[in-house]
Amino acid sequence: QVQLVESGGGLVQPGGSLRLSCVASGINFYYSDMGWYRQAPGKERESVASITGTGNMQYVDSVKGRFTISRDNPKKTLILQMNGLKPEDTAVYYCGATLWGRKYWGNGALVTVSS
Repeated sequence: QVQLVESGGGLVQPGGSLRLSCVASGINFYYSDMGWYRQAPGKERESVASITGTGNMQYVDSVKGRFTISRDNPKKTLILQMNGLKPEDTAVYYCGATLWGRKYWGNGALVTVSS
């Protein structure tokens, strides 16, 4: 059974930083394409950042230069370092894994950026 467990969400002031982690189990993490997604109230889920099994990374324009995605394959862990947070970054952040055409999701971590 595939499990993706996010942690690290919380409340932060504008300009602050948070680090999200996602620990995977039950999946061949090394070969999985991993990504962070977010869904704000009343909006559709969007891709924030992704990293392939070979380390190729992509970011949505709104987070470029502020967010960094990384992965630790031996620890089966996906990281999203978020700096310079803005109120519009407020959302539930989901960890996603894609392997051999199948998509898996974590339960999400709430990030609230507010003063």
